[in-house]
Amino acid sequence: SPQVQPFLPQWLAQPKRVQKRIKDNLCPIRDVPGIHPRLLKKLQMNGIESFFPVQAEVIPAILQSASNGYLMGRGGYRPKDICVSAPTGSGKTLSFVIPIVQVLLDRVVCHVRALVVLPTKELAQQVSKVFNVYTDGTGLKVVLITGQKSFAKEQEMLVQKKVTGYCSLADIVVATPGRLTDHINQTPGFSLTQLRFLIVDEADRMIDDMHQNCLNQIVKAAFQVENDSGSSMLFQRTKPGPVTAASSCSPQIPLQKLLFSATLTQDPEKLQQLDLFQPRLFTSVYSEKNRDGTETEQDTNNKYTLPEGLLQYYVPCDLNSKPLLLLYFMLKMKFTRVLCFTNSREASHRLFLLVQAFGGITVAEFSSRLPPNERQRTMKEFEQGKIQLLISTDATARGIDVKGVNYVINYDAPQFIRAYIHRVGRTARAGEAGVAFSLVLRIQERRFLRMLRDAGIRDIKKQPVKGNSLKPLVQQYEGALCKLEKTVK
Repeated sequence: SPQVQPFLPQWLAQPKRVQKRIKDNLCPIRDVPGIHPRLLKKLQMNGIESFFPVQAEVIPAILQSASNGYLMGRGGYRPKDICVSAPTGSGKTLSFVIPIVQVLLDRVVCHVRALVVLPTKELAQQVSKVFNVYTDGTGLKVVLITGQKSFAKEQEMLVQKKVTGYCSLADIVVATPGRLTDHINQTPGFSLTQLRFLIVDEADRMIDDMHQNCLNQIVKAAFQVENDSGSSMLFQRTKPGPVTAASSCSPQIPLQKLLFSATLTQDPEKLQQLDLFQPRLFTSVYSEKNRDGTETEQDTNNKYTLPEGLLQYYVPCDLNSKPLLLLYFMLKMKFTRVLCFTNSREASHRLFLLVQAFGGITVAEFSSRLPPNERQRTMKEFEQGKIQLLISTDATARGIDVKGVNYVINYDAPQFIRAYIHRVGRTARAGEAGVAFSLVLRIQERRFLRMLRDAGIRDIKKQPVKGNSLKPLVQQYEGALCKLEKTVK
């Protein structure tokens, strides 16, 4: 029987394509229309002379959607929502930071007008840092709420109580879902009724059940009737409906959603939940056309794009040789700046202790067991090359921009293709080169290769390591194991 083709809405079926090859398609910042001279200067001060393809496409699109000031869309119409699907390391953060700062530059009263929601504290910190660089000296206020400060302290950063009522201390809020929901529900005076931009980064992870509720709450708070603060009812928002004479005489701030992800779901049902308005999709995830206009066969089901400069290998092995293989790569092959992934916190911790007991390798673990300040310190030392091997779980490393990762080693083969894409995407960022090795148990080999093949990834090479190469490590390894057993007890 013929396969049922899922019906894709037109915006998904015919997206705006963004060049994949970052280095061949850089666009000088002055060639992107409409960027404020002040921001151009800031970009140059930060050593940015040209935009990546994603930035060159998305920045003007967002600016255009607010070209009549942020109170209206173009021509008084509601602006379209925007979805961006592009590989890790292709510059998604700047593509929303620049236009949002620019649109808000001439705001008079401070209200929360942009809200960025991210799945982890690290990502939120990273994004708020970028916002701080570009809002510096503009009077715009960026507040980070991730639960790293006490709830009361965060409340003080968000709102101030005056005789006349509450006033906002933030124009741009960068937050993780849990903490944000708490403030929506428990912080008097924290209002999203003036929200103009809702940015959801790593959107596929946010759509998953866990955080869907958070997104619903944000939208609900954005359309809530303000009562006590006595703010003028002129700009009161109603849930968008058909345009009527009545609805067009009281202008209301549109709420525009901007979704970013390396693995944006193509599942129309999931996207339905986001309730997007006439969305536009920008994507660099597509199959290449040949000169004669036909599509390359193997590329037709490329759901994901991987960084250009990435080499991928897998090593078939058995359970006992996995630790030996890692030691072999580090000590015999002299790998440096290695980011190593396991499938659980316990596995990460145990492997860390084992490598430490073996000796000869500067190693650290990066896990949710550690307090954030320690994680930052570890990250810094890794970037400076003081730590050769960093062992981590998916949760902690997702989306993090680590400078100069030479190798990603999947110590445990990832169970899902998304995890694979995100892990190997920690290297070969921004057009650099990088190598990924996956240690695959022989019983997993078929499933692992099928998972990659189904995602259109065919350029992974088998790299067997002979038992003889590992022999010299065995004695010292067994010593380390004994040492470890004692410490664990």
